[in-house]
Amino acid sequence: MIEALLALGGNVGNSRVILDRAVRLLCDGKEIRLKARSSDYLTPPWGFKYQPPFVNLCIVVETTLDPRALLERTQQVELSLGRDRAHEKRNGPRTADIDILAYDDVALDLPNLTLPHPRLFERAFVLVPLAEIAPDKVIAGRRVADAVRAVDATGIEKLAPVPKPAAP
Repeated sequence: MIEALLALGGNVGNSRVILDRAVRLLCDGKEIRLKARSSDYLTPPWGFKYQPPFVNLCIVVETTLDPRALLERTQQVELSLGRDRAHEKRNGPRTADIDILAYDDVALDLPNLTLPHPRLFERAFVLVPLAEIAPDKVIAGRRVADAVRAVDATGIEKLAPVPKPAAP
């Protein structure tokens, strides 16, 4: 199995519930196994600033899927959660956005998939949750713990865990 790092975010609907569902839909325990999940973080909007704040998190998975198949799976999950890429504003509101940050040490530059993610080191909303679960991971020659110290994390707030319902 190959280790992959993914970032998830959303700001339409109950984002915490939607992103939790996204993780469950992605990680089937067969082709994709969840190894680690960060806390949820409330983050300021990025790109298009006149929109609600986002909830962001990162996960570490093991997968048997190749990078293109993993991308296809993430996009299927986004679609099943109500994302409509054809009609959304770039960097605008969305129910769920799932990005592949890194896929082992693979470097790719395809029309719809660049690995590692080309804007990974610019985005505190990705680096902060990623540093929580993979601080020593080296991506494109940079250690995640070092990269997170180089970005402005102003306004990023770690959210308390969602309480689990009591058993009957």
